Amino acid sequence: MLDDTLKAQLQQYLGLLRQPITLIASLDDSETGVDMKSLLETIVSLSDKVTLDTSGTDARKPSFVVARAGETLGVRFAGLPLGHEFTSLVLVLLWTGGHPPKVEQDVIDSIKALDGDFNFEVYMSLSCHNCPDVVQALSLMAIFNPKVKTVVIEGGAFQKEVQERQIMAVPMVFLNGEVFASGRMSVEEIVAKLDTAASSREAAKLSAKEAFDVLVVGGGPAGAAAAVYAARKGIRVGVAAERMGGQTNDTMAIENYISVLETDGPKFSAALEAQVRHYGVDIMGLQRAAQLVPAGADGLVQIQTESGATLKAKTVILSTGARWRNVNVPGEAEYKNKGVAYCPHCDGPLFKGKRTAVIGGGNSGIEAAIDLAGIVEHVTVIEFAEHLKADAVLVAKLNSLPNVTVHTNAQTTEITGDGSKVNGIRYRDRATGAEHHVALEGVFVQIGLVPNTEWLKGTVELSKFGEIVVDAKGHTNVAGVFAAGDCTTVPYKQIVIAAGEGAKAALSAFDHLIRLPQAV
Repeated sequence: MLDDTLKAQLQQYLGLLRQPITLIASLDDSETGVDMKSLLETIVSLSDKVTLDTSGTDARKPSFVVARAGETLGVRFAGLPLGHEFTSLVLVLLWTGGHPPKVEQDVIDSIKALDGDFNFEVYMSLSCHNCPDVVQALSLMAIFNPKVKTVVIEGGAFQKEVQERQIMAVPMVFLNGEVFASGRMSVEEIVAKLDTAASSREAAKLSAKEAFDVLVVGGGPAGAAAAVYAARKGIRVGVAAERMGGQTNDTMAIENYISVLETDGPKFSAALEAQVRHYGVDIMGLQRAAQLVPAGADGLVQIQTESGATLKAKTVILSTGARWRNVNVPGEAEYKNKGVAYCPHCDGPLFKGKRTAVIGGGNSGIEAAIDLAGIVEHVTVIEFAEHLKADAVLVAKLNSLPNVTVHTNAQTTEITGDGSKVNGIRYRDRATGAEHHVALEGVFVQIGLVPNTEWLKGTVELSKFGEIVVDAKGHTNVAGVFAAGDCTTVPYKQIVIAAGEGAKAALSAFDHLIRLPQAV
């Protein structure tokens, strides 16, 4: 199951264990059960600090618990944690065995302080690149707080549960039997959601910070580049962002970033954050900007956040990026995560053998359709324009697939459902006016981006598309405020372009700083 290279790497990691651990397995005779036993035996063979107990009697079979020696409680994996989740398994082994996590101590303290009865069940798929963050966060919480119980469930191995709970998007988290959250979440976000007072405490702490020379709002490629370039000038730099990496976290394959032959979104995002931290930048996570107040007599621009914090800075760089555009038809909001999805890589496996549609004929839409065609029974592509807008090579690949139907010059009018989940999509032929309904189980929306700039209306000049208007040097119409990346009028929304614009904005901000009456 594990090749020699992976075994060697795993053995090296297991050498970091500080205390013995036990793998308590509840097995059955299924193929997954046999594979699980083989995987566990392999792990045991690689370290004298790991033992295997196959006498487990958990109702979910096959599954296993990673527990400290002499204990029976720990993180439970139901199904095989391979694919993207193999890293999660390795981390659980290390953390349970006493190896310290790479997490700030205040986060660990917040986890330990949680009081209550928290029984988490997180459903994931092995191809989901958003799932590991949630799995690892909930695992960490279970390891450091005995009041937290975490079960990680591989949806493919427990299809009956997935259907009964009507899970159509991963990661999907249940807390004490009720839906808690869906989608990517960090450990800080989960803790903040459980400890409602944490947000106000953090806001007060942020408001007490001294003014920054440069405050970057947003942590995607543009924001990260801006932070690095500014910090290298030896000035005080802060980044306020909901999550480092921004939308790159949701990108499966990155193959066009110069000098990086191939990577994926989560890895790229982690690398961005690591480089920003390397330069001592003050990263303030889980912060969504709510208002910008131009500089007053004190010369400081203010950024007010939704959490209630007020951050001050001599210059501000706006790099809030963009988000997936909604199709805005009846049924989309009602059936989100109940058949309506936005990430084919994450949620595609949940529709194995089913009928799906992709709304959008650009590169992202056609890539999604090609990806899904290898998993689902049939894919229907609906494109508003008269022709598909994707690159010719992608269109040619799509046309070679036997289980894909394409409707161009078609306007989506409704996503239909039975009250609990999607059962079809309705579109209008723009040439004839005829209405059509396609019966299916899943709809993937892939129609482009909308800038995250609503909070700036009335303060910073925006284009008719909601983009921040910038000049060639990244200046906005507000003194001391610059902007970069997908939230601006700069054409071509690409990672490499966003990074370059972020660097440019930082240089412009520094140029502004050195011309102030009191130079830095």
